[in-house]
Amino acid sequence: MDIKQRFETRGQGQVFRFWENLSESEREALAQQAAEIDLDELDKLVQTLVKADGEQAVLDFSQIQPAPYTALPESSSDQDLWKGARERGEQALREGKVAAFTVAGGQGTRLGFDGPKGTFLVTPVKKKSLFQVFAEKILAARNRYRCALPWYIMTSHANHEPTVAFFEENDYFGLDTDSVSFFKQGRMPAVDFDGKIILESKSTIAMSPDGHGGALRALKRSGALDEMDAAGIEVISYFQVDNPLVQAVDPTFIGFHLKSGSSMSSKMIPKAYEKEKLGHFCIQDGTIMIVEYSDMPDELCSLRDHDGKLSFRSGSVAIHMISVSLARKLASGEGEFTLPFHRADKKISYAGENGETLEAESANGVKFEMFVFDAIPFAENPLVLETSRLSDFSPVKNAEGVDSPESCLADQNKLARVWLENLGVKVPSSYEGNIEISPLYADSLNSFRSSWMRSPVALDFESDNYIE
Repeated sequence: MDIKQRFETRGQGQVFRFWENLSESEREALAQQAAEIDLDELDKLVQTLVKADGEQAVLDFSQIQPAPYTALPESSSDQDLWKGARERGEQALREGKVAAFTVAGGQGTRLGFDGPKGTFLVTPVKKKSLFQVFAEKILAARNRYRCALPWYIMTSHANHEPTVAFFEENDYFGLDTDSVSFFKQGRMPAVDFDGKIILESKSTIAMSPDGHGGALRALKRSGALDEMDAAGIEVISYFQVDNPLVQAVDPTFIGFHLKSGSSMSSKMIPKAYEKEKLGHFCIQDGTIMIVEYSDMPDELCSLRDHDGKLSFRSGSVAIHMISVSLARKLASGEGEFTLPFHRADKKISYAGENGETLEAESANGVKFEMFVFDAIPFAENPLVLETSRLSDFSPVKNAEGVDSPESCLADQNKLARVWLENLGVKVPSSYEGNIEISPLYADSLNSFRSSWMRSPVALDFESDNYIE
């Protein structure tokens, strides 16, 4: 049975309704898109999320509590705990048990930027791209720990070719070409409210990325998990492409993950205000999970402890350690290890009577996506670790305002000043220039202190400063 017949027998024949009028190349393109679709999976989603008109599970917020987390060190005993974790993580890096993984499927549309978001220029002085920042952090870790530390980058169908071309044009920023792997994120078809797959044009199905939770399936489909197993890699350092401050390779985080016996660990920051757009780490019936900010009731967002702090203050910053074994189980859907899909009603472009693409004026269909944080309830001993904003989180998401290039630039400058002043280097309050520290010089306060002791830099507070 050919693919056209298969869709017709499953009640999705409308996908090929313009087939007779298509050229050979258009038929090939349509058939390739159709081949991406798992009709059995789609049938289940239609029954549970479309025709059932909602999600399968509903949270009982009366039973939700703030999740416990490991706080930043305050006492000497805390310092010993964190030092031990760092040493364990450094050992894992030296033994080649860690891989870096960047989710980089997004475009820079919200930034007013035409291109893959990872190519956006973000640093204060040298105007390095997000990809270059991460590449230098990974290269620094490879040099420091004398390890392979492969880097996996998940692109999308929209930005795969320009992303690879960008790395080639920049000679992979000093990394060996065979140590960086690219693969595309999976896609899902959009359906109308009757569960019928929507055509966008005569020869194009309305397809959309399957969410950052699809990253685990993409790791498996691409062969990356097999490569990791063969190389003896046990831990995946997961982060998203829009956050240049992230500690892409954080030995302390790796160490806490390993010492706790966790199969998925996550970083948190205390929320700055009640409605900050960060998911909440919560616990229900002994299970740790993330509740999205849009789903959290206002009364819980505003709830405070006796000391005035937000009760549900643990905000997710999309930084995780994921054990390869858990990633494989979830990617394969073994037993009950299946990430749920979520429904999103959207305005979806569709093919008109003559095959012309029309824009919907209101929500006319459903998209399906998975969230990587939905893996946490499946994890053994899930760990939540506190980090600071300056150490790990200043994303570029919006063209202006919060989480914009301007706010990120300010945070990068602030971090550089904090590091310098921690070493006794006073930055004049009147100084209005930029300060940028190359990740190859230092990617943490500890490494900055070590590098400064070996080769201090004479700073010029009359112009911008670049420390390398």
